[in-house]
Amino acid sequence: MSVLQPRSADRPLKIAVIAHLRHAVAEPFMGGMEAHCDLLVRTLMAQGHDVTLFASGDSAADLPVHAIAPTAYETELPWAHWRGTDRLDRWLSDAYARAWAAVRGGGFDIVHNNSLFAPLHDWARRDGVPMLTSLHVPPFAMLRQAIARNPVPWLQLTVPSAGQLPAWAGVHDEGIRVAHNGIDLAKWRFGAAGNGRAIWFGRITPNKGTVVALRAASAAGIALDLVGPIECSDYFAEVSPLLGEGHRYLGHLSGGELVERVRAASVMLCTPMWDEPFGLVAAEAMACGVPVAALDRGALGEVIGDCGVLAADEAGLPAAIAGALTISREACRARVEARFSADAMARRYVAAYADAVAGVPASSIERTRALLA
Repeated sequence: MSVLQPRSADRPLKIAVIAHLRHAVAEPFMGGMEAHCDLLVRTLMAQGHDVTLFASGDSAADLPVHAIAPTAYETELPWAHWRGTDRLDRWLSDAYARAWAAVRGGGFDIVHNNSLFAPLHDWARRDGVPMLTSLHVPPFAMLRQAIARNPVPWLQLTVPSAGQLPAWAGVHDEGIRVAHNGIDLAKWRFGAAGNGRAIWFGRITPNKGTVVALRAASAAGIALDLVGPIECSDYFAEVSPLLGEGHRYLGHLSGGELVERVRAASVMLCTPMWDEPFGLVAAEAMACGVPVAALDRGALGEVIGDCGVLAADEAGLPAAIAGALTISREACRARVEARFSADAMARRYVAAYADAVAGVPASSIERTRALLA
């Protein structure tokens, strides 16, 4: 590893970004983790940093990918069938071991861990490697335990919203900072007027509440465009009967097509059945000027502020839709510009990188220098 001075954010850094491996980091994105990883790498590069993305080889060709597996594991070992099995665990361990070997020999200033692979925390502590981990999900047992047993200053942690801090309370004595996810404001362009329709976009799976959105749109008397990959075919069997009479499924659209659909909408519905750590789709819609009607789960209130209306449950969603339709589209765009730009996200991360590097013990620095000599 090379050595930074504490809090040095003025020179370009050599950054290793380690991706989640379930899906490729490529459009059309399967979810928020892939979209976040793509934007993170591109924004850091635009700011002048030297970035290597450790991801599957089927990720976007114009990203600086160091392939640690030929394809994402969902294509070979679908999570729904292989989760918790020795075979998938070995696949992940082998892939991330390849990443870590390349990191140790690569002369990187910092590792940005964008994965959910818990042993990376043990490896980074063992080897004295400064690492920032973006905690995209609430704590699950293996990840929580790995973080709790590695409370060292060169392992920094961020959550995407203040609402996620209580979930991680007591896990890391050095504290966890908030780094809101960013939006590509050039991609998610403002749309001055809506088309009278609602939009819902994301993975079609029970924890995203697609059925709830369709029922609420019907109750509110507004037609709904549904966009996204079908992650759960059994659940889509519940969705299908609710289509028609103005509601339509448009498929899994690429980035440009999706943006055009979103910026044309009059209101966006966000219906998570779990506590969303951030709610990237809501921020993306707001960047297009589209107000949000959402279930009050997780960080959604923190994200949408006064640019949407929250409902306590499904019964309250029709009124939330009606209220959201009265909100200024200009105000929605302004909120995202002020709070959730990609550049601001990257600057927050770079500050955390400096703290991680400053925390590396001198003995680890000398050992790493000897390995690289």
